Amino acid sequence: MIKTYLSFLVVVLNTFIVLFAQQSRGFPYKNPTLPVETRVADLLSRMTLEEKVGQLLCPLGWEMYEIKGNDVLPSDKFKQLIKDRNAGMLWATYRADPWTKKTLATGLNPVLAAKAGNALQKYVMENTRLGIPLFLAEEAPHGHMAIGTTVFPTGIGMAATWSPQLINEVGKAIGKEIRLQGGHISYGPVLDLARDPRWSRVEETFGEDPVLTGEIGKAMVEGLGGGDLSRPYSTLATLKHFLAYGISESGQNGNPSFAGMRELHENFLPPFRQAINAGALSVMTSYNSMDGIPCTANHYLLTELLRDEWKFKGFVVSDLYSIEGIHQNHFVASTMKEAAVMALSAGVDIDLGGDAYMNLMDAVNRKEISKEILDAAVSRVLRLKFEMGLFENPYVDPGKAKKEVRSKEYVTLARQVAQASITLLKNEHSLLPLDRSMKVALIGPNADNRYNMLGDYTAPQEEENVKTVLDGIRAKLSSSQVEYVKGCSIRDTGTSDIEQAVTAARRSEVVIAVVGGSSARDFKTSYKETGAAIADEKTISDMECGEGFDRATLSLLGKQQELLKALKATGKPLIVVYIEGRPLDKNWASENADALLTAYYPGQEGGNAIADVLFGEFNPAGRLPFSVPRSVGQVPVYYNKKAPQSHDYVEMSASPLYSFGYGLSYTTFEYSDLYLSALTPHSFEVSCKIRNTGKYDGEEVVQLYLRDEYASVVQPLKQLKHFARLFLKCGEEQEVKFILSEEDFALVDRNLKRVVEPGTFQVMIGAASDDIRLQTKVEIK
Repeated sequence: MIKTYLSFLVVVLNTFIVLFAQQSRGFPYKNPTLPVETRVADLLSRMTLEEKVGQLLCPLGWEMYEIKGNDVLPSDKFKQLIKDRNAGMLWATYRADPWTKKTLATGLNPVLAAKAGNALQKYVMENTRLGIPLFLAEEAPHGHMAIGTTVFPTGIGMAATWSPQLINEVGKAIGKEIRLQGGHISYGPVLDLARDPRWSRVEETFGEDPVLTGEIGKAMVEGLGGGDLSRPYSTLATLKHFLAYGISESGQNGNPSFAGMRELHENFLPPFRQAINAGALSVMTSYNSMDGIPCTANHYLLTELLRDEWKFKGFVVSDLYSIEGIHQNHFVASTMKEAAVMALSAGVDIDLGGDAYMNLMDAVNRKEISKEILDAAVSRVLRLKFEMGLFENPYVDPGKAKKEVRSKEYVTLARQVAQASITLLKNEHSLLPLDRSMKVALIGPNADNRYNMLGDYTAPQEEENVKTVLDGIRAKLSSSQVEYVKGCSIRDTGTSDIEQAVTAARRSEVVIAVVGGSSARDFKTSYKETGAAIADEKTISDMECGEGFDRATLSLLGKQQELLKALKATGKPLIVVYIEGRPLDKNWASENADALLTAYYPGQEGGNAIADVLFGEFNPAGRLPFSVPRSVGQVPVYYNKKAPQSHDYVEMSASPLYSFGYGLSYTTFEYSDLYLSALTPHSFEVSCKIRNTGKYDGEEVVQLYLRDEYASVVQPLKQLKHFARLFLKCGEEQEVKFILSEEDFALVDRNLKRVVEPGTFQVMIGAASDDIRLQTKVEIK
């Protein structure tokens, strides 16, 4: 009898929901001709407390669908989630990797992804009281982290291009692939400044410098949509991680960060502000604390600065479980409810992945937090859903996703970005480019390992999609010219075939050794609930980088150094290529290799791009976005340190092995005719001429640095302000012009205000931070 009565109640409830949904079609919030703010206010007025809190939840999404042949349906878990929590967002619905246990066989290809998004939207639109569409947030630092998408070089490789124009195209590609599959929010770019190479996430960043990071980040955000949500492929770009996450104590992910307020305003905040001005509509907090305050509970950063001063109009999302971290890791909240109240009060709108914000209903009812603060957060989410047009157009075309995701155009772009990133560090006696008639021994753990090309935050790949160095070289030479031997693994010392590698080297005319690191996740590695990998002694995978894999040293692991020394002993010309996510120790290679390159994690077309460079089809022009230390004992070592000038250590020079901005070419460039003219009292035009004086066509990256000779607060000895990557044919000369604006001369004074002080500034133009070719001075009166 009770069972029958309960069934009757369910029928009545479902009938009520359907009838209400039909009636709600006439409500003002459903009317697309009304102003967005009117629609937001109307919808907010009709929502229950539970429905409001639901809009601030962003649970994990990969268990929210079921694949049934060619169809995708909402899972029972999803239906229960909507019933119990009214969730307004999902994160990583399309994600596939060992952590999610989604493989090529069990995950979503682009067609199924589009169908999944449609199915989830249809369910919430038709089976909830108000029919509020979902936001689907996806990881996208160097491509959408989903099966069948295009994989570009990781962030550090993109920064090495020093080409905002190229990265803008990458942003457009990523945004389009996400939107074609039904996603809306792109997690990325990562704007953390990387000053400690021990840190596991250097690969995701744009390097050590605020100006380069800001320009590349701005270009990416503009490509992702630039904040214009009316564009069909515009995403909500999410800036990571707020703030100073990349300088954690001891280089350990999530540890406290130590930086003064002026340092934050001078270096760590400007890239975020530049990206927000470019249209970023989402900011993610970070796991670290600063000055005793968890960044996920920092009212100054998230409200006073971000909203009140910068007028940020988007929403703030916690990093995964970082609200729980206020209670469980930082121990500044004694309960989960207290942590939730602290986060929302500080300015965190969205709870990513966790349960913390489920406590907000009780907190509001008990007046522990005001209803107005909750309503403000909900309004920010609803406004962006209306602006994106999701209430009118929540669905996508699976056929279009099949046709246009990972198009030939985007594969070509991936190769172009990889080519542009490759950085030549040494080329003794012009060994490179290689002649195609040569017999090559290709050796090393990264010479033919597909996943080691890709970096962290990458989905499973079809084997034919990723090109290794072996693939790239075999496409250029006959099979009889190439002999490949792995030699050793990245980390595992249990097995190696160094003797076989030496035998192959002796049969060759030139040896190409591809070494370095890996962020490739596998199904043996254990993962934290945040998705970060756990390093343990039982599982020896190649992975030595990527989130959670912090290093105590920077040396090559396993038997890689032994392999290089054995290859050198053969007397054959030795080319060393590093595939890496952080600047690894290159001291031995710098002294002993005949040619040395770094390709970072070059993405799916990386092997082709590296072969293009080795055989002269592309003249390398990548430049280092970070300083390469001589020793971990120098860390942190970065070019724009404040005065005084560093002095040498007892054991070694204080200078890095390779400085920020460094990189060679197969040709040479001459700088001349520096000219400076005043436009206003605080702005100047600076010009110079660059001539290609070598025998190859090529690109040069011209870099302009400033130094304020005397100031009211200590300043860097050198600070990048502008740069330009330009192509010059043999013998060609071009004039390069830069505008030094008032902002370029500004500093953060003792009152934390940006001001321009009178004084003398050195203007330096060169090919790297330690290779200044032209210099003059300018007086600010």
